[in-house]
Amino acid sequence: MNKNNLSKHHYFYAVGLSYKKADAEIRGKFSLGNEAKSEVLRQAKESGISSLIVTSTCNRTEIYGFAEHPFQLIKLLCDNSQGTVDEFQKVGFVYKNQEAIHHIFRVGTGLDSQILGDFEIISQIKSSFSEAKSQGLANAFMERLVNSVIQASKKIKNETELSSGATSVSFASVQYIMNNVPDVSNKNILLFGTGKIGRNTCENLVKHTKNDHITLINRTKDKAEKIAGKFNLIVKDYDLLPLEIPKADVLVVATGASNPTIDNEILTLNKPLLILDLSIPKNVHDNVKNIPGVTVVHLDDLSKITDVTLENRKKHIPQAELIIETMMEEFTDWVNDRKFAPTIHALKEKLNSIKDTELNFQRKKISNFDEEQAEIISKRIIQKITTHFANHLKDSDTMVDESIEWIEKVFQIEPSRK
Repeated sequence: MNKNNLSKHHYFYAVGLSYKKADAEIRGKFSLGNEAKSEVLRQAKESGISSLIVTSTCNRTEIYGFAEHPFQLIKLLCDNSQGTVDEFQKVGFVYKNQEAIHHIFRVGTGLDSQILGDFEIISQIKSSFSEAKSQGLANAFMERLVNSVIQASKKIKNETELSSGATSVSFASVQYIMNNVPDVSNKNILLFGTGKIGRNTCENLVKHTKNDHITLINRTKDKAEKIAGKFNLIVKDYDLLPLEIPKADVLVVATGASNPTIDNEILTLNKPLLILDLSIPKNVHDNVKNIPGVTVVHLDDLSKITDVTLENRKKHIPQAELIIETMMEEFTDWVNDRKFAPTIHALKEKLNSIKDTELNFQRKKISNFDEEQAEIISKRIIQKITTHFANHLKDSDTMVDESIEWIEKVFQIEPSRK
């Protein structure tokens, strides 16, 4: 792996936390809503960071960007969330340069997803990049990197079965309902929240349960009505939520609220109720679990479900990793070409200048000087020298920026920075 820093005096970092070490409560503290993400971008630009994208989903909150030190990015995360630096140090991660690049490839292609092969994160990365670009925080490196991750994601989808069965958080929730609720097609299902996960869950419910009496409730009613119209479902006003819950056999909560929206005060039940909380932070209060007949399942519980589909996906991990490795090599070659080319070009010009000076000297000194032969030999020597330097710069153990500075100093080449 290359040890080169990818921008003069700055390094490319990935900092954040995920389901791997942070439970739902901690992930909720570090969760960033749309306003918070915009504020991170604003503060990053203000502090002189050249390029940065930020993603926050139910499973992870991550920042990718250039900085002199990773704490610059960690501070942006903590300043705009409820999380603290101490908490981050316990559960967070910091990846640098090639490790950071490898991480975003694994995230964007579903290999790092809580449910293996869940590709929903790639749309988050796309939208995060678009927002960063609109704020002038997406340089050529970041644009090329995100596009490479998108291409790797498409290639893995098309050439492997890593995403076979369309398993995702939304599908896993429907799968759980089908496995644990008898006669599910005749049960009353209430879906509260129609964001992306809510929409996907709704589609999977209709498709797989054959249930046509699903009720939708959303704070913004017209959003629920758009989805309901597509499947001919029922929509109720948000104010009627406490009255609709007792009618339900299954309640799916997929809101983006920062605090619990379902607690024991609004639940007056006369029959068993299965609640699936697909939200981060948790939107179902823990006190609900004490109500007789209530079963609460969180998305972290759903991710532990392993079935034939997921087991089959594991067989395709090596093929997916090979695709990632190939795409990473192409990206690294592109980065290296951008970094090396100006220096190698300047070195060749410097050597040609030395050659011209020396040939002029020898031409005057030697009466039968063979200028044509001397030119051919000199050019071949220069080509071999520059090739040696280029190979050195491409070597995985090379500290590239230090080597470039050394070459520029020794040959008195003007530094070339992009």
